[in-house]
Amino acid sequence: MKLGLNLGYWGMGNDGDNLVLAQEADRLGYSVAWAAEAYGSDAVTVLTWVAAKTTRIDVGSAILQIPARTPAMTAMTAATLDTLSHGRFRLGLGVSGPQVSEGWHGVRFAKPLARTREYVDIVKLALSREKVRYDGDTYELPLPDGPGKALHLMVHPVREHIPIYLASVGPKNLELTGEIADGWLAVFFAPKFADELLSTIAAGRAKIGKSLDGFDIVPTVPIVVGEDIEECAKAVRPYSALYVGGMGSREQNFYNALAVRMGYAAEAAEVQNRYLARDYDGAAALVPAEFVDQTSLLGPLDRIAERMAEFAAAGVTTLSVSPFGSTMDDRLRSLETAQEALARSGAGT
Repeated sequence: MKLGLNLGYWGMGNDGDNLVLAQEADRLGYSVAWAAEAYGSDAVTVLTWVAAKTTRIDVGSAILQIPARTPAMTAMTAATLDTLSHGRFRLGLGVSGPQVSEGWHGVRFAKPLARTREYVDIVKLALSREKVRYDGDTYELPLPDGPGKALHLMVHPVREHIPIYLASVGPKNLELTGEIADGWLAVFFAPKFADELLSTIAAGRAKIGKSLDGFDIVPTVPIVVGEDIEECAKAVRPYSALYVGGMGSREQNFYNALAVRMGYAAEAAEVQNRYLARDYDGAAALVPAEFVDQTSLLGPLDRIAERMAEFAAAGVTTLSVSPFGSTMDDRLRSLETAQEALARSGAGT
């Protein structure tokens, strides 16, 4: 198992800190630094900056939103970033959610699985530098009865294959991820539920005659170092409440549905009720301690090492930590602690 760093969103006064974290992860030998986007900072600009300020660490999008760009534009971006970073780019994609897709990008959140499949098909076709011709339900290239013609990508990526990751939550999307992607970007991943999740991905791999060997399992895991587990958990509770309670509508929240599948139906409903009523502190307080602990790295060095061994045994191949320390020094120490814990766990590669 390797270590990654999830930098999350930028543009909220944390830009300088995030760059320092990325550079420290680069110095420590971390495998990849991921950046996210929602409806604030975009991931492409951030990753370009991080790549320019680092030397070895890969940079990855977690995620580029599918409704925000045409598949051809995403292929152009991936090829350009791979060239500028000398072969260090990883392309993470996701459909986002209906509120962002329809409210921000003006793209109907219809048939997300079919849209994702066609989108990835076109990205792969473009990156192969073949002429792009595609006849799908969502995308048709070139458009018929017009002046458009089939074109091929002018840029030569550094690598023949840029790895593609999908951010997936539901069972059908997990199976699709196994079928068409090189890796899975997971959130709220708990080792005790890994067999069910990975068997679904494995079913997708089997459709193309492949196993999970070489497929990258990449959960983002909050890390808080300290002696008091409950105090450590307090730092993560608002993050958990945001996703379970407020990331989406009452009728369609993928993370709330995930918590329900993990056995927290009543708690997830109450967290959502509090969050949508803008009682954010109350929502955070109601996130089950077990849920936070199962999906995070909390406590002193030895406990974090034990938990890392559990993640590795569950099939994780890249563990992307998200430092939740209250100060910059705390977050930097978390990166060092994670590296030392991985060495103690015996799960490092």
